[in-house]
Amino acid sequence: MKCIILAAGYATRLYPLTLNKPKPLLEINNKPMIEYIIPKIEEIDDIDEIYIITNNKFYETFIEWKGNYKTKKKIEIINDETNSDDDKLGAIGDMEFAIKNKNIDDDILIIAGDNLFEFSLKKLNDLFKEKNASVIALYDVKDKNIIKGKYGAVELDQDNKIIGVEEKPEEPKTTLASTACYIFAKKDIEELEKCIKEHNKPDNLGDFIKYLANKEDVYGLAFTERWIDIGSKEQLEEARNTLQ
Repeated sequence: MKCIILAAGYATRLYPLTLNKPKPLLEINNKPMIEYIIPKIEEIDDIDEIYIITNNKFYETFIEWKGNYKTKKKIEIINDETNSDDDKLGAIGDMEFAIKNKNIDDDILIIAGDNLFEFSLKKLNDLFKEKNASVIALYDVKDKNIIKGKYGAVELDQDNKIIGVEEKPEEPKTTLASTACYIFAKKDIEELEKCIKEHNKPDNLGDFIKYLANKEDVYGLAFTERWIDIGSKEQLEEARNTLQ
């Protein structure tokens, strides 16, 4: 299994903090955000390589960071060759770029570089193996009003199979929010290119989940441990105040 960490965004909502530093390298209690994520990835023995895809603007910054960071897994930095928010590839575009650039022909863990969480990725991998199908980590926010207009909402049946996906719904049917944490089965990766062609290169990975769930069985794992999606200065401050 391979892992791709998505770190090619420009995080304009966090300006000026991210003008000269990529969001995943912003520090939380004296440690870059991404260094909270990688130990979680290392819990999965099946993963033999981690790819971090970034942009041309921050490529050298990540190379420098990597030179000073020790990890149990091999890490490679990929440059998606974009230079600004105007020409960014988006989450799906970067995923496709990394897969083609490294000729990945394997199961893949996809995780956003600004996704901070306390649940175990081993549990997600266990579900992946049990179902022999693609899986997604979901966070139970406990209140539909929290999801409303803010997060992707995912409905599961009694077998934890995805039966509905809505992006930032105004009337959520569930309290389960989609997190940017997925394990895609090797057999499902070929559907990515079809999804891109049919949807004119969609940006949101939730679009691919919805597309895939209409064609194949995809499962969700709901967790209640803390999850912080660093999309604003307020969420960054929350992480700095709560994470150790």
